[in-house]
Amino acid sequence: MKVVKRSTFLILLMLLSIGTIANGQTIKATTAATESPGQSAAAVPAAQIVTQIPTPIEATQKFKASSEELLRLQQDAVNDSKKKTELLQQLYAEGLIARIELDESEQALATAEAKLQETRNQIIGSDKLIGEIKKAEELEKLQGAQRVLVKSTLQSRTSFGLSPTATILRSNGTGSWSLANLASVQQFFTANFGRALPTSAVGQSATHDRLGYDHRNAVDVALHPDSMEGRALISYLQTAGIPFLAFRAAVPGVATGPHIHIGSPSHRIA
Repeated sequence: MKVVKRSTFLILLMLLSIGTIANGQTIKATTAATESPGQSAAAVPAAQIVTQIPTPIEATQKFKASSEELLRLQQDAVNDSKKKTELLQQLYAEGLIARIELDESEQALATAEAKLQETRNQIIGSDKLIGEIKKAEELEKLQGAQRVLVKSTLQSRTSFGLSPTATILRSNGTGSWSLANLASVQQFFTANFGRALPTSAVGQSATHDRLGYDHRNAVDVALHPDSMEGRALISYLQTAGIPFLAFRAAVPGVATGPHIHIGSPSHRIA
């Protein structure tokens, strides 16, 4: 693990070096091309200076390719060193050479093998770094999509006339609702957030019995209405015409804390 981390560190240093070198070389080349005989480098407009720095993945792939070429050369060196050491071992066994000659050859072989292994670790580190960069790019895309979703949700909430400050938000919906429709809501939430809808009560619960409300055809979701996931859920419910109540805070005798109530408002149990 330490070797892989060290290799990754070396790769990162290499990326910085490539960026610096590429930047300097490109600026120099561009400046030379745009200067007139009597024009100094300082007079070249900044807009004419074009940099061509490889992406992190491109730079890492280039480093990996050079490491693989080095690996082939090092493997040849190890093979030659092994043959030499085997020959010296035979000569030493026959008493034809001194022990020090064999020791030096064995040490040279060990050094060559260590360099070979280090290059292998650098290649492994390159693959790991490329994978991490790709994951980071995918995460950035996902976060960007979620930011767009939140913006869209905020716009949707405004268009539906929901108050930005009220403790309780209510929408009567335009369609019918029953617990049988819960599966579509769960599917929407899982598809967008990669986890199950965090329901705290499906149908009647002990809490609703204690509060004295008929909750048999409703669902409570443990999300704050102003959270990213809460806003997205509210937007979906509005679009689907599903009635709901959203509580931003606890309401004595009505709600124990922030949550989203899916379904028509619960009535008092007679």
